[in-house]
Order: sequence, then C-alpha cells, then structure tokens
Amino acid sequence: MISKKICLLGDFAIGKTSLTMRFSRQTFSDKYLTTVGVKIDSKLVDIPDHQTIKLVIWDIAGSDAFTTTDENYLRGAAGVLLVADGCRKNTLSSVMNLRQIVLDVVGDCPMVVAVNKVDLKSQWEVDRSDIIKLQKKGLIIYKTSAKTGENVDVVFNQLASLLIAR
Repeated sequence: MISKKICLLGDFAIGKTSLTMRFSRQTFSDKYLTTVGVKIDSKLVDIPDHQTIKLVIWDIAGSDAFTTTDENYLRGAAGVLLVADGCRKNTLSSVMNLRQIVLDVVGDCPMVVAVNKVDLKSQWEVDRSDIIKLQKKGLIIYKTSAKTGENVDVVFNQLASLLIAR
C-alpha cells in the first residue's frame, strides 16, 4: 500500500481540524480548539483505478499576520490542502502566501484549495471572481463545509488522485 504525507495549511479558525475530523472520522464539533503545533491523523482512500492510498494527514497550526508556519512540518509532504474561510476574504491572500512557502520548501507538489464554511453562505465574503482568479493561477478549488460534509471527501480524494498520478 502507498502511504503519502499531506499537510493542511491556512489561517487560524478556518476549519482545518474540522475538515480533517469530518474526513477521517465522519464527525463534526462546534467547539473550537486551536491546534498547537501539528495533529496527525490518517485514512485509507480507494482511488477509482482500484489502488488504495494511505493519507497521513498533518493538520498544521494556523498562521496569521503575527505567526508563521513552521516550515519543518512541511518536509516530506507529498501534497498540500490549502484552506481558506469563505467568510473571511483575507484568508485567500494567506492561501497564496502559503502556496509560495510550499513551493519554496517542498517544491512543486499537488495542491488543492478548500474554501471552507459554504454552509454559512449568507456570511460569505468570497465571490465568484475571487475563485476565478485563483483558478487562473492553476489552483484546483472546492467549496467545502466541514459541518455538513459538503465536498470534504471530494477535496481529499482529488488530492489523493493527484498524488497517485505523479
């Protein structure tokens, strides 16, 4: 069986841990507990061509204007899930900054973007043009909801498929 390390990166309180828990354990909690350092989980994923891949998921503590991502956590990553909060437009800029850090530390690797909290659509600040700008930069983007599960499996499975295709 193939085993691949993937990292979840994004600002604080955007739902990285909730996405991981929804994907790996099919659970969701409204309680916010900040990640300190890194939380590691794993899940087996069946790829359509009958291959199974073990995703070792590194849920890395959020970053913001005052903190930076510990680049050591990125070493050995085969792929990255960049996470933004649809209710906080500025998190898209963070995604682009984190993408550059990944390129500098890991090099060119599969990356997918999850714009999370689509269940809070009435509070969204991210619009279609924002998504299109990221797509024009070559990023694969999904709107997700850790709360409802919308597109959570899809985004992780897409990343797993990209890892197998390499």
